[in-house]
Amino acid sequence: MTTTMTSKGQVTIPKPVRDWLGLEAGSAVEFTVAEDGRVWVSPAGPPLERASAGSRFARVRGRASVRMRTDEIMALTRGEN
Repeated sequence: MTTTMTSKGQVTIPKPVRDWLGLEAGSAVEFTVAEDGRVWVSPAGPPLERASAGSRFARVRGRASVRMRTDEIMALTRGEN
């Protein structure tokens, strides 16, 4: 993925990368420069803080559309009919 830097030194993080890292508007990011010149971008802050800010699992949480009772789910996982 390629992006262009503005005259102010700003770049847009591509959406697939933002989604993968769980970044939202206002998220803090950390840049780390490796010895070979590569730059790593990661969410800043402790993991618990990041999870509440925009976990990549948050968008699917609570989205089950099949209504089943626990015993029905357990029967399916056991291969029972």
